[in-house]
Amino acid sequence: MVKNVDVVVIGAGAAGLMCAIEAGKRGRNVLVLDHADKLAEKIRISGGGRCNFTNLFTAPDAFLSANLHFCISALIQYSQFDFIELLETHKIDYHEKKRGQLFCNDSAQNIIDMLKTMCDRHGVTICMQRPITSLDALSPGFAVGTDDVLYHSESLVVASGGLSIPKIGATGIGYEIARKFGLNILTPRPGLVPLIFDRDKLRRCKSLSGLSLDVTVASGQTTFSEGLLFTHRGLSGPSILQISSYWQRGTKISINLAPNCDVRMHLLDGKKNKPRAAVVNCLATVLPKRLAVEMCGLAGVTGNLADLNNEKLGVLGGLVNDWQVTPVETEGYRTAEVTLGGVDTDALSSQTMEVKEVSGLYFIGEVVDVTGHLGGYNFQWAWSSGFVAGQHV
Repeated sequence: MVKNVDVVVIGAGAAGLMCAIEAGKRGRNVLVLDHADKLAEKIRISGGGRCNFTNLFTAPDAFLSANLHFCISALIQYSQFDFIELLETHKIDYHEKKRGQLFCNDSAQNIIDMLKTMCDRHGVTICMQRPITSLDALSPGFAVGTDDVLYHSESLVVASGGLSIPKIGATGIGYEIARKFGLNILTPRPGLVPLIFDRDKLRRCKSLSGLSLDVTVASGQTTFSEGLLFTHRGLSGPSILQISSYWQRGTKISINLAPNCDVRMHLLDGKKNKPRAAVVNCLATVLPKRLAVEMCGLAGVTGNLADLNNEKLGVLGGLVNDWQVTPVETEGYRTAEVTLGGVDTDALSSQTMEVKEVSGLYFIGEVVDVTGHLGGYNFQWAWSSGFVAGQHV
């Protein structure tokens, strides 16, 4: 069976649904295809089930890409404030958690329901559990095949996401489609993901599992100051997820475990004022006790402050304020919130998201080489890139 539609959107996630809605508003006959069982599953599970749907401080410098300027046009055309206005129109209550991160008061399902309602209102057809079995270019347009129907469309939008969280159905189909049309793919890798230690470091830090504290972590010239969590495999928490997008395998990260304290001076002051105090107890006034014990062990420092020379106290202070560790790996796509890399933006128009050399073909959302920081930025990229493509398909 052959059916004709104006637009086929591959992917019923945030970007795909936003694009479909905007195209539907323009009177286009839009079909959304997705192989998954459930609509917008990544929205549903995000933010602990409340969806961190955008960030008040969304700006281009919160995104990684080989072309750092590419995201600017889409973010201007559809900003975080436009999406906030949309939620307010649909009477979805929200709150700011911290650092501009906005969450639904009730449930992420509120946003999914809103998107589904808008799709229905504008005549968008959504077909779940419809994997793509064939895809070919026509002259003009595209032929997109499923098990039982071959769809002919004028425009094709690839909003299939990346490889992160495979348990909810992530696949590499978007990259396959891009390669089919001769587009370059910048090597995908997990982003916003916990980091793993080697066996030796895990053995030493085993007692720290579950411990959290605020730190400053750096990789190269990039620095984040947020929470860190010790896990049974290594390090997690917002600061680590953030830095993971910049970390390269084999390189060190630097962690300031007491960013508001010059620990060397703190220890020297302790030696002066309470010389008989145990060094671990002095350190435990600025670090959790378990961590203080571990840092003293790593520095090879024991006993009372009075029994330690200033050089040894300086080594301990330096270790705490600049703990350098080399993770062996990330936890991979299983726990990664996003996929770095993807479709090379050099092939796309930043104004429309259309492939420059293939009329009617668009790539939006996570499949594109644009990745935001933790905190709602990636959803905003989905809304913005989807909106822009929806104006042109």
